[in-house]
Amino acid sequence: MTAELDHLVYAVPDLLAGVAAFAERTGVTPVAGGRHPGGTANYLVGLGPTAYLELIGPDPEAAGPRPRAFGLEALTEPRLARWAVRPGDIDATVRQARERGYDPGDVQPLSRRTPAGTLLEWRLTRWNDVASINLVPFLIDWGTTAHPAASGLPQLGLASFAAVHPDPEALHRDLAALDAVLEVAKGPEPALEAVLDTPQGAVTLR
Repeated sequence: MTAELDHLVYAVPDLLAGVAAFAERTGVTPVAGGRHPGGTANYLVGLGPTAYLELIGPDPEAAGPRPRAFGLEALTEPRLARWAVRPGDIDATVRQARERGYDPGDVQPLSRRTPAGTLLEWRLTRWNDVASINLVPFLIDWGTTAHPAASGLPQLGLASFAAVHPDPEALHRDLAALDAVLEVAKGPEPALEAVLDTPQGAVTLR
C-alpha cells in the first residue's frame, strides 16, 4: 500500500509576512491553524479533502530565540521544506522501514490548539534534524483527531509535486522503505517543488 500524502510544509522566516505574500501570489488566503510548543505557529490551505499545505514560521506571539525546526533559525526566504505521508499503521511502517534499511525516527506525540481553542493531537516521526530541506517524508497519524483538511479550509489544487536530488536512486530506496512515492529528477542540490492551481494561475513553490 502506498502511503497517502498528508501535507506539505512551506517554511517562512516571518509568518504573517509569508501568509500575506502567499495570498498575493495565489489569490487564496490561508487560515490560522494554531501555535505549537517550541515556538512555531502555522496557517493552512487545503489541497483537496485529505491533504493540505502548511505555512509554518516563528510564532509571532512567542518571545525568545527563533525556533530551529525546519531550518527556521537561519531561514531568510520561504522554502518548501518537508512533506508528510499518512500510512495505514504508523508503528508498523516504522518497523518495516527499519527492516528495509531506513530509520524514519521514533514516533512521538504532538499537539496544538486551534484559534477557537480546540486541542488537536497527533503522532509523527521525528528526528533531531534541523536541516532546512528533507526530501524523505515524515510519517503522521491523526488518531481520533479530525484531519485538518476536513475543517473547511480554503482550497487550492495540487497540479504536481516532485523532487530534485543528486542521487535519485538512493532517494528512491529511502522512499520505498516507507511505501512513499515521489517523482525525482537528478540535480545538483536537493529540492522539493510543488505546482499549485490557483485563481492567479499556476504557482510554483520550491
